[in-house]
Amino acid sequence: MRFAAIIPVALGALALTGTTLAGDVASTSSIPDKPSFDIQKASIKRDGQSLVFRVDVAGDAGTQVPKSIGKLKGATVFSYVWPTSFDPSAVGFSAKTGILAFAVTSHPDFDDTPLFDEDGDGDPKNDGRKWHSHWVVLAKTKECGPSGLKVRDIKKGEAFDLPKTWPNLPIFIDSPGWHPNFTETSVEVRVPFEKTVNLKGVSFDGVTSALRVNANAHVPLLCVSAVYDVASGDLSLPGKIE
Repeated sequence: MRFAAIIPVALGALALTGTTLAGDVASTSSIPDKPSFDIQKASIKRDGQSLVFRVDVAGDAGTQVPKSIGKLKGATVFSYVWPTSFDPSAVGFSAKTGILAFAVTSHPDFDDTPLFDEDGDGDPKNDGRKWHSHWVVLAKTKECGPSGLKVRDIKKGEAFDLPKTWPNLPIFIDSPGWHPNFTETSVEVRVPFEKTVNLKGVSFDGVTSALRVNANAHVPLLCVSAVYDVASGDLSLPGKIE
């Protein structure tokens, strides 16, 4: 397990001056004891006005989920994440509010997709354990320890633009319902965008990580607690959507 001491530095340099690659990012690191989080390549491919988010791992993709503790406070989230250079307004958040990232997550102790009936039986259930997708806006804070990153909070009295599928949580998170597809060595999600969003030229990276809900359920509510792997090695967002 590698903690993300490098992330605050990388996010502080948002000029995105890392070497750009044509559509994917080759991994420069490995975690032999956690093949499902050991990134081999992260990519975002454009298909018309949709993007296909994909990460290839060493093996056992999606087989490891957090251990349930039976409560929200202190709960853990496992995630496959694509940090991007998109402005958050591209998916409905207020502009210039942080780093927009797409994530595929699993967390057995709470449900953050209340608007969706995953199995189509007319009875929405807690699908937190199942892998599902989110947009999140990441922000820097010293309160989150070594990672220095949190999902941006919405404090009492603050007013922001939020996506239509915001799950009514006091953080910058969207639950759009795009379903991830797994193979033994990959995770892939197709995401449609509004016609007004320019997809070409956006930079990205790939990350596998854990997040943790604050033990007091107070601000910051959801911190990045550990980073298992970074495709570029330094979170420089070298990938480029062509």
